[in-house]
Amino acid sequence: MKRAGVRAAGTRPPLALALPALLAVAFLTLPLLGILVRTEWGELADHLRSPGTVEALKLSLVVSFWALGLSLLLGVPLAWLLARVPFRGKALVRSLVLLPMVLPPTVGGVALLLAFGRRGLLGPWFESTFGITFPFHTSGAVIAATFVAMPFLVISLEGALGGLRPRYEETAASLGASPVRVFLTVTLPMVAPGLIAGAALTWARALGEFGATITFAGNLPGTTQTLPLQVYLLLQDEPEAATSVSLLLLAIAMGVLIALRGRWTGTPSDRRPRPAPEAGPEEPAPAPQALPAPAPAKDTAAPGPSALGPDARWALHAEVTGFTRLTLDADPGTTIAVVGPNGAGKTTLLRALLGLTPRAHADLRLGDEDVTALPPHRRHVAWVPQDGALFPHMSALANTAYGLRAQGVGRAEARREARTWLDRLGVGPLAHRRPTQLSGGQAQRVALARALAARPRLLVLDEPLAALDQTTRAHVRHTLRTHLAGFGGVCLIVTHDPVEAVSLADRVLVLDEGRALQDAAPVEVTRHPRSPWVARMLGRNAWPGTATPEGLALDGGGALVATDPPPPGTAALAIVAPEAVSVHREKPEGSPRNVWPGTVREITASGSRLRVLITSDRAPDLVAEITPQSAAELGLADGVSVWTSVKATETTIVPL
Repeated sequence: MKRAGVRAAGTRPPLALALPALLAVAFLTLPLLGILVRTEWGELADHLRSPGTVEALKLSLVVSFWALGLSLLLGVPLAWLLARVPFRGKALVRSLVLLPMVLPPTVGGVALLLAFGRRGLLGPWFESTFGITFPFHTSGAVIAATFVAMPFLVISLEGALGGLRPRYEETAASLGASPVRVFLTVTLPMVAPGLIAGAALTWARALGEFGATITFAGNLPGTTQTLPLQVYLLLQDEPEAATSVSLLLLAIAMGVLIALRGRWTGTPSDRRPRPAPEAGPEEPAPAPQALPAPAPAKDTAAPGPSALGPDARWALHAEVTGFTRLTLDADPGTTIAVVGPNGAGKTTLLRALLGLTPRAHADLRLGDEDVTALPPHRRHVAWVPQDGALFPHMSALANTAYGLRAQGVGRAEARREARTWLDRLGVGPLAHRRPTQLSGGQAQRVALARALAARPRLLVLDEPLAALDQTTRAHVRHTLRTHLAGFGGVCLIVTHDPVEAVSLADRVLVLDEGRALQDAAPVEVTRHPRSPWVARMLGRNAWPGTATPEGLALDGGGALVATDPPPPGTAALAIVAPEAVSVHREKPEGSPRNVWPGTVREITASGSRLRVLITSDRAPDLVAEITPQSAAELGLADGVSVWTSVKATETTIVPL
């Protein structure tokens, strides 16, 4: 086994590239070696302890830290604006941010002088109003250092924000956190590496600023004469002392870069999680229990009751327009499964109810309150994304208490109620763990506990079980069904799993291209699906066509004979169960009204039976379900020619 970092054989770089690269390294290294070689090591301490150098160093530290503070105060919001808010002229604003990095420092100093000098654009106003004169004052050195150093912070933080997926911030908003709270408690902690990197580079650049400072603020000892300016003066009279001070600045800069190397320069997605313990098998969900009745909490975000107390009930009425267009009404305690093919508008519907997308707009009423005009954090609509979006810098307990804290509940009470929810969902002993230390099923339970603890009026779940294995999915599904049984609001669950739709939902809403094709009880959708996609999701053969006196003229070619077809000319969908399809090696004789030749294209296992995909030029592709023994007796394999038959009485025609 080769050690990491050892170059494998055959990867030697070509000489035409290696030689210029080595020359570049030498070119960058030789000036630094020059400082090291020319330093008078015996007099280094005396040079650095001289009164002028000490005074300049103290002033440099004061100026650089003030510049860092101003950069954080102004640059962090600017970086967020560039990363998160679309607006006209963003490219121009970003160019203005980058300009000080490429502008000659002396030109920057002249620009500052013309803006903030005594005869500049704003200088006279500052002097007459506040009595502040920036040139030849320490504040001028701070402004000069901030001007040239702040771009390092903005660019570094903007890159980190760009690598942070918005779903964390959107989830926090759905739990009731205001935009400022989301920024301070979720966004900044998650982009801490980029922020620290930008801050370190900003401070180092401010510490070494020279050209803009001497041009704008002058070179007054004790007032504006920073360490780089001290080097400039010493170089004329005491070259050895100038070399010693230069070595000090070089050591500081190199120390900053070494500290940043590989640790703080990554985006949020590059951060390595803490090692997690081995995740054992998923434990079953606890036995069904009634939902707790939390005490009402203060709500500083919106008027009216904010919590689902023991008797609180919230009906849903939504008029959705845009890409997804439908009207949705639901009584309190209703769970609706939203199904449909990819691109049907399922997630768009959820995000419209949350107020998070411009693609669709929802006129939304929850109970007696119209929340259409309210921002996401005041709607009391809690969202659980597909991956849960647990905040990685918080424990399971802190995650669960987040919504309560955002709504003004005291820390102790919020944590107590959060622990109650974690206990009820079977993950109470894991309250101290971070998300990276949880298994998939455990994380999903914590995400559900966090959403329910926020006391929502509407709960929206976007494929909450899709990322789980079959065993874990069954346990979490049981937990979810148990706790939704006592939920006083309305719950919408986006799913591609027919088992979830049937077992969890009171109604199934079928979407296609943003339209509602069907909204009915699971039994009705299962028996009479009006969407080919839903029929196939349920494991049925589904063929659209047009009704004829004898059955259906199929859109894909061919005809299907059926009993009790709708009136001729009606658009309809033929539904045939796979177990109703008979497979033969010879053309069958007798009662079947629908007989087609075909070819076996695929055989897959489905429990104790086999599903056989058969293609034909006389009918659409169909799936038959047979036993392994029958498949062996027929000698079925890919490419084998067969005949299929379907009785007219085994065909269901659903008008569209």
